[in-house]
Amino acid sequence: MSGATFFDTNVIAYLLSSDARKAEIAERRLAQGGTISVQVLNELANVARRKAGLGWGETAELLAGVRRLVAVAPLTVETHELGMALAERHGFSVYDAMIVAAGLLAGCETLLSEDMQDGMLVAGRMRVVNPFAG
Repeated sequence: MSGATFFDTNVIAYLLSSDARKAEIAERRLAQGGTISVQVLNELANVARRKAGLGWGETAELLAGVRRLVAVAPLTVETHELGMALAERHGFSVYDAMIVAAGLLAGCETLLSEDMQDGMLVAGRMRVVNPFAG
């Protein structure tokens, strides 16, 4: 998947936001395709239920819609081990490190995230980009 984009949950969660600009950017970027991990699906389900107040059916529809647009990488022991090493090396939270690890293992060159350092190059091959900057 060379050149592919990996999405952090915080970018996709803007689909549920009242911030029209960020919601439009998130929708446009997702429509271009990319990759997420099962962790992102789980975190998005949590945001949909707890913060956005969606019912189970609406949450299932949201997740199915996202899965139609992007590939979903599994969580594996390899993801966990790489994530732990990245957390130690870069000071990422464990959950952010698992997102980064999944992106790296999926062969992505870009990680869209609002929470991580914009422009940071991880492992010499995946750049963090804040799609809302500017």
